[in-house]
Amino acid sequence: MTGITNVVLVRRQADQFSFDERKGNIMPINTSQLRLTIIRPVLQNLALWSQAAENLLMGTAAQESGLGTYVEQLGGGPARGIFQMEPATLNDCYVNFLDYRANLKAKIDAYLAPQPDKATQLATNNAYAAAMCRVRYMRVSAPLPDANDIAGLAAYWKQYYNTAGGKGETDEFVANYNRYVGNS
Repeated sequence: MTGITNVVLVRRQADQFSFDERKGNIMPINTSQLRLTIIRPVLQNLALWSQAAENLLMGTAAQESGLGTYVEQLGGGPARGIFQMEPATLNDCYVNFLDYRANLKAKIDAYLAPQPDKATQLATNNAYAAAMCRVRYMRVSAPLPDANDIAGLAAYWKQYYNTAGGKGETDEFVANYNRYVGNS
């Protein structure tokens, strides 16, 4: 069995992406399947679904990982999974939020497999990763933008997920949302 490792994106004109054939292929997750078989059911099960929340998670996955092209942070950083959550953020979500909400914590932990550890499951368990991404956004008191306001979702992502110190930009979020998610 051959593995795909160290995928390298090469930026070309018109912000199109190619791949270095020596390193692997660019293969995002099917947009409709991610939306309809993972994100929507998880959000509905947690009683946290709205079209805005669903679109925000789709956009976050598009921006953070190329809609699942990467499950490990490029450059060797700690972020994992299609939402590129860092283990420290995961831990903070438990210690400072979920540990005070037993019912929600139980629903989220029900998505966990017995092995491996929670941080590793951010990369190996997309349902769990989606739940934790939504928890990360839940901690924000500001209301979600309108579901169809992609620029608003981008600004929300930048302020509350990527943060001012993060390398991501709102225009990248909008471009990646349109590239990977579009009108799905």
